[in-house]
Amino acid sequence: MPVSLEEEFANVPEEVRWEGRYIVAKTRGRWEYVSRARNIRAAVILAIDEGHIILVEQFRVPLGRPSLEMPAGLIGDLDGSEGEDAELAAARELEEETGYRSGRMENLGEFYSSPGMVTETFTMFRAHDLVKVGEGGGTEGEGITVHRVPLAEFDRFIADKRAAGYGIDVRMLMLLGARIPELR
Repeated sequence: MPVSLEEEFANVPEEVRWEGRYIVAKTRGRWEYVSRARNIRAAVILAIDEGHIILVEQFRVPLGRPSLEMPAGLIGDLDGSEGEDAELAAARELEEETGYRSGRMENLGEFYSSPGMVTETFTMFRAHDLVKVGEGGGTEGEGITVHRVPLAEFDRFIADKRAAGYGIDVRMLMLLGARIPELR
């Protein structure tokens, strides 16, 4: 009888092959994967304001192209911010990236980005009671463009960005979800 992956790797030690400031390349037996360094996590924010979704666009070096995403950021990545509260980080990132402040953040749970390749998790937050307090755009050098897209036009907006060669973050599927068969 074949051995399951769980049985095969149960007693195989994890080995660090390379470590940088933000990521660690690891192996466990024949399996290769990547983790965030220093227990850094991520927060992703679903921000809907009066029938519009707030999205961000920025050039992503690994893709070699701009990417369309929900606002997001790292938790505890700055020196001295170890143990940072995820909700506070999400609120900070939302305002920094989009210029919107949330009156309340709702924790929707922890999710895995790509479980076959990375150990990275992100906590999804729903931002409520949004107020525009600035221009957004992120920190210096991030080059973030903010989009406020009517939900009724979301499918077309995504299709147009895809046709223009943009990378589309997988989390956009959450919004397309039930309508995916209609998009064929």
